[in-house]
Amino acid sequence: MTNAALDLVVEIAHRLPGRVRLRYAPRGSRRAPCPEALRLAALTLDGVREARVNPAARSLVLSFDPNCTGAERLRRQVQALGRQGELTQSVAAPPPPPAPGGLRNALFALIGTLMLPAPVRLPITMIASVPVLRHAWSDYRANGLTSHGLEGLAVSISLARGDSIAAATTIFLLTLGEVMEESIARRSDALLKTLLRPSGDEIWLLRDGIEILIPAGEVQIGDTVIVATGTVIPVDGTVLKGEATINEATMTGESVSVAKGRGDAVLSGTLVEEGRLAIYAEQVGAGTAAARIADYVEQSLAAKSEAQIEASRLADRLVPGVMRLAGASYLLTGDWRRAASVLQADYSCALKLATPVAFKAAMYAAGRAGVLVKGAGALERLAQADTFVFDKTGTLTTGHLEVTESIALDQSYSAEDLICLAASVEEHYFHPLALAVVNAARATQNHHHFDHQEVQFIVSHGVASTIDGRRIVVGSRHFIEEDEGIDLSAHRALIERLYLAGQTLLFIGFGGSLLGLIALKDRLRPECDAGIQRLRALGAKRILMLTGDHHDRAADLAAQLGLDGFHAGLLPQDKAQIITELAAQGHRIAFVGDGINDAPALAGAHVGIAMYRGADIARLTADVALLEDSFDGIVTAKAMANAAMGRIASNYHLTVGFNTAILAAAALGTLSPTMTAVLHNGTTIGILLNALRRPIR
Repeated sequence: MTNAALDLVVEIAHRLPGRVRLRYAPRGSRRAPCPEALRLAALTLDGVREARVNPAARSLVLSFDPNCTGAERLRRQVQALGRQGELTQSVAAPPPPPAPGGLRNALFALIGTLMLPAPVRLPITMIASVPVLRHAWSDYRANGLTSHGLEGLAVSISLARGDSIAAATTIFLLTLGEVMEESIARRSDALLKTLLRPSGDEIWLLRDGIEILIPAGEVQIGDTVIVATGTVIPVDGTVLKGEATINEATMTGESVSVAKGRGDAVLSGTLVEEGRLAIYAEQVGAGTAAARIADYVEQSLAAKSEAQIEASRLADRLVPGVMRLAGASYLLTGDWRRAASVLQADYSCALKLATPVAFKAAMYAAGRAGVLVKGAGALERLAQADTFVFDKTGTLTTGHLEVTESIALDQSYSAEDLICLAASVEEHYFHPLALAVVNAARATQNHHHFDHQEVQFIVSHGVASTIDGRRIVVGSRHFIEEDEGIDLSAHRALIERLYLAGQTLLFIGFGGSLLGLIALKDRLRPECDAGIQRLRALGAKRILMLTGDHHDRAADLAAQLGLDGFHAGLLPQDKAQIITELAAQGHRIAFVGDGINDAPALAGAHVGIAMYRGADIARLTADVALLEDSFDGIVTAKAMANAAMGRIASNYHLTVGFNTAILAAAALGTLSPTMTAVLHNGTTIGILLNALRRPIR
């Protein structure tokens, strides 16, 4: 047979170095490419290492060698594959399970066998059995003997015996069970898809003091986005000015609206209930939290965990056993009715469907609680984790600097004067140090503003301006000492003391001399202590800390939190090495970090967890990403992972227990084929509904 050409529209949905996600759609036709044919064809392209297709989302994910090919080239090549007719060749696969229309036909057949004359009952039942028997035969040809084959045999036996009522009842119950199982499985997918956030087509920006409306695809990092009452925030960023009440329930699950003002972080997909904000865009388009959720959901719907794969394998291994039991029942008793009853009860449906449904329900609940889990495998590995390793800064600490000391070196200025002077020029600068100084100035009793001329921003150094004809500079030691030529030698002892105390220093130069120092420090997260105790209760046997900080300060923090150990004075590459050594010792490691230098450790751990304010590469590398800036999200993720695996284990035991009891009763002749079908399908649906329940955290 000649393969027909298929004109595809292929677009790049998301790209990373060595990875691209393509969306495809047939042009002018309802025919879609065969997913397996598309995957196999994509693997033949130069440089492609792996290919994965999500037919429901019409998404093709390619991992490739950047030295051989690129995202745009692959897009063009995939689009060309359709025109070459390489994507319509289908692999052997069974037809879809009975649809609701088939259920209606099965019900009519059942009613007909109960109400119509005996001579017409068998023909009606045989017609109704065609979809079930066709599905069983196609499934057998594609996959060998499975539960569908057993069901087809059971119906065939009843038809051969001329038992129209038993056959019609069995067909109806099988079809009803299939429809309900498919409905429950679709509901678990639908739960995850509710995490997706629609984005508007146009965005208001502030440029050169004028508000303009531009297409959403044209907004760039660094733009100032304007949002007002009733607007869904389209970017991730930080508030530059304005105040508003934000409903974050869609992203964090928190029903209480929160007030946002200058310096506060905001997420895409959240709603401005009241107020108006100017937002500095830090993540746009595919980089926003809402877009990452969409990407995670697509991965989650297609990914399979080890538990899911093993459940499917076990279900397949048990099918021949059920077949042998049915044969033995007939040989020992000569009763075809008893054999048909045995064939009605198998383990396959509940084992294969309950596990992915439970995973998806748990991932949905985690997403609503502000934790994004990238697939069932990540949830499974998190449940297995027995060693938690934390990077210190931004993880055990808040990552928010606070002013701890203000030291004026000129008696003409007080400590408060120094802070207000620095804040007067820093208030125009968008940087964590500047925000901390401005907040400290607002908290002073005699807060006042120093008039100054235009502020200069020196990237990675600081700011400069002029007050009363004298140059003022605020910034790093390198900026003050080397670029501005201000002598610090008289204050080296003070500077070293503050550095050894773990302080971050901001230097203020005024009129060519050092006017003073402002010391800032990160603070411990208040929820850390209780969170670490909960992690221990959830199965964490060892909790360790990694930091580039001084040994003595690290020791104090580890003792304060009751950690099992720490490593201090580390370089970025040291963290990944420690993770490798711990893994070699047999520990299942959950590493929690937030920085660019944490990415190798996140990738090398059994499961990586990225904090809310983590660097992009850290969040992309991690298996779990937090959507709230709280240590509690780590505990929530672990609790939900444990609960999901517990639910899966209990469903497994229920499936084996119920179906073994039904099989035994059927083999002993105490259950008719109809009653066996009722009990089997009823317990399967009950187990699936149990899997669909959200795990308790």
